[in-house]
Amino acid sequence: MRMDLPSETVRHIQVMRLQPGKHVTLFDGLGGEYGACILAMTRSSVHVSLDTHEAIERESPVVSQLLIGMPANDRMDWLVEKATELGATRITPLMTAHGVLRLSPERALKRQLHWLAVSQSACAQSGRNKIPCIDVPQTWNDWLSAWAPDPSQQKWLLSLRPEAAPLAQLPLSVTTGVALLSGPEGGLSREEEAQALERGFMSVSLGPRILRAETAPLAVLTNWL
Repeated sequence: MRMDLPSETVRHIQVMRLQPGKHVTLFDGLGGEYGACILAMTRSSVHVSLDTHEAIERESPVVSQLLIGMPANDRMDWLVEKATELGATRITPLMTAHGVLRLSPERALKRQLHWLAVSQSACAQSGRNKIPCIDVPQTWNDWLSAWAPDPSQQKWLLSLRPEAAPLAQLPLSVTTGVALLSGPEGGLSREEEAQALERGFMSVSLGPRILRAETAPLAVLTNWL
């Protein structure tokens, strides 16, 4: 089978300085991967022949959705990259009361496409062959109005509340999955936390130290490598 590759994959292959006749591994982002041989290359395209599809999976055993009060741009890029490497299933960026990012619908769509490209590159680097779903950034109120949680899914709110349950004491079945809500640099507002708790989220603590907005959700994901 002959296949034309998307531009992100073309750039990745060119950076690796591969030449016709070399063998590469390709994935379509939906699962599994293909062995392939480069047939020809130009500055804007790479043509390959595909071998059979191999049903190889490297997904986390836990289905996880990160609901993220967006930190500043470069930090959000870093979060998306690392969350992809650590196996996040879905990333939902939120514009919250204390967040610094305020995006128009047009800019929100552009950021989504940018983060999908960041995630694709992270998959290629880490060997993951399923690209996580990344939602278009939305306001807190829009997300809250549309939120329809899976009743079997655990819902955790990363919080500094004194009554928050220590993460290490929370059992998690791999069959349930988890929705993890985390605030931006200034955290969620009191009203936002209260609204999340009303909708079934449980306050969870990561310990006595205050972690950065881009660090906290990743600390949770490392439990399921």
